[in-house]
This record gives sequence, C-alpha cells and structure tokens, in this order.
Amino acid sequence: MTNEEKPLIEVDEYDAKCPSCGASIKFDPASGNLVCPYCHHEEHIPEPELEMGQEVQELDFHEAEARSSFRWGEEKKFVICDACAAELVYDALEVANVCPYCGSNHVMEIAPENTVAPNGIIPFQITKEQANENFRKWIKGQWFAPNEARKSAKAEAFTGVYLPYWTFDTKTASQYSATYGRRRTVYDKEGKPQTVTDWFSCTGFYQEFIDDHLVLASKRYDTNILSKVEPFNLKEARAYQSEFLQGFVAERYSIGLDEGWQLAKEEIHDHLESQITYHILWKHRADVVMNLKFSTAYSDITYKYLMLPLWLSTFRYGDKVYQFMVNGQTGKVGGKYPVSPIKVTIAIIVALLILLGLYFYFENQ
Repeated sequence: MTNEEKPLIEVDEYDAKCPSCGASIKFDPASGNLVCPYCHHEEHIPEPELEMGQEVQELDFHEAEARSSFRWGEEKKFVICDACAAELVYDALEVANVCPYCGSNHVMEIAPENTVAPNGIIPFQITKEQANENFRKWIKGQWFAPNEARKSAKAEAFTGVYLPYWTFDTKTASQYSATYGRRRTVYDKEGKPQTVTDWFSCTGFYQEFIDDHLVLASKRYDTNILSKVEPFNLKEARAYQSEFLQGFVAERYSIGLDEGWQLAKEEIHDHLESQITYHILWKHRADVVMNLKFSTAYSDITYKYLMLPLWLSTFRYGDKVYQFMVNGQTGKVGGKYPVSPIKVTIAIIVALLILLGLYFYFENQ
C-alpha cells in the first residue's frame, strides 16, 4: 500500500498552543498550570463546571455498556502531526503521546464507542527533577546494591505516564461457617505444663462496605514494582480534564470492566477471608480459626475509571538495565537494582553468628 493509499483513522486531538509563541504547551506538576517550555508563559486550568463538581462520580456497574478487555499491539492508528506533518503510528490503546520529531502534544481523546472514557484523574504532583532526586536517595538507601551503583547510578530519561485503573465500591454480605479453638494450659502428673485446644463450631453473618478497591487496568507493567510505589491517595482524584495530560503519555485500559471486576472480587474475597477470621477470633475470644467457609453476595456495585500518574525510567549498571518507577503523586520509588554477592554473603554470615550466639546463650541458662 502506498502512502497515498494508507488509511488514516481520525482521532480527536487536544494540542494546546502557547498564545505567546505558538509552541506546544505542557502541564507542569509544580504549579498545576499549563506552562510553555520555551517562553514560560502560564495558563491556568479552569475548574470543572459547577454541575460536575470536583469529586469523581461513582458509576453504576450494571449500566456500563463497554465492558470488554483490549489487547496491546493488535490494532494500530495513524495520526498526522499538525505541527510538522509527520505521520505517526500508535498502538490503538495509547490515548496520549508527544510527536517525537517536534515535541507537539497529541492527546488522544477516548472517543471510540466500544470503550469507556475516564471520569477521574490524579494530576502529576511530582516533577521530573523531583523524581530524579528521589531516585538518587532511593538507590543510595539500597544497602545490598554494590557501592559503585549506589554512588554513580544515573537515571535515563524519565517518561511521565498516566496508567488506567478501575476502582470498585460494593456492599458485601457473607454467610460463614468455621471451627475455632481456645487454648488452655493443663498439667500432667509430673506437674509439667501442656497446651491443649478446645474446638467449637460456629456459623455467622458478616457485612462490610468496600470503598475504592483499586485494580490496575493494564497488563504492560511489572506489578511487583508497582506494588512498591503504591498506594495512591484516591481522595485527591479530580474530575477528568484533558489539560492534565498535556506533555504526558496516557494509556487506555487493556483489562476491561468485567475482567477488572473479576480481579477485584478475587482480591476482595481474600480480604474478607482475613476480616471474617479476625471477626471470629474477636467474637468468640478464640486463639485459632480453621476450616473457614463463606459465600458472599455483592450489591450496589459502582466503579470509577481513573488515570493515575507514574514516572518510568531505567538505569544501567555493568551490562544490565534496571527498571524503576516513581509515583507521580507521592514521589515514592520502587524498582529493581543490582545485588552485591559479597554483601549478601556477609549478611548471611552475620545472621548465622547471631543465631549461633543465641543458641549457646539459651543452652547455658
């Protein structure tokens, strides 16, 4: 297919121009305004209309029309940069990007009929410079990393990304049955104490309201690293405004609403298992709970589709590249780093010496 025959998919763009010099204007986490990187002109981002309010609305789960999951890499869209006429090819799930040739912001509004549009966002509050400084402090604090890495590791270019998340609210009602035990001390004929457990069966009912259970709506990222930079303060989420995406990449969800709810239910089930266990321990003044079985009904399910801020980067040590992330709201850092075998060996030897010393100490008592 020739360039003339190449089909172009029309998308809605939001490319704010500086009224002073005409360059692409970007969102600045430090000021909370749109700032021109060239002449430093600032534009205030207006608050949402009064009828919208600033709180992110809870949406009825059962009334949602678009529920499917999507995959990265299977569909592409073609975009022409208005500023320099470059033809750009994006994955269909990228909803914001920057022209790699001229830096023009191309924020893809989520308009397709088969997807849900975000209704909430937490704007970046941590600047790129602050993210870099937090990384330096973080790598210096990793004792098991080689000293050279702790002193000289430098972050590569930072990319600011808005990740898609679902949050779910729901009322839960659980019927349960379990066996609980109470421990007591008895003495044998020789007067030596022994612990025995008296067992009892029980049934009951447990209710809990789940508020803002968070589920990552993307399959692209290392969840182990993400867990280290969480949590986000969801109470600071604002009604979605495209201005906050200026200068950043944003991602449309690849885990749909139904799949997200199934993941949420699995995690909520684990949470309820712990809570019901604690409930039985407290109610019956028990010491242990076994054979817990329960079933849960979910009602009044609502959801929000949020865009949450994250700085992504890497650093190189030796011949390997290590990824890390910085929470764009709190500045918390998490990632992978090289480990010094010598330091690990020293730590193991010290731990063994301590255990050996404790053993001889109690043996001589």
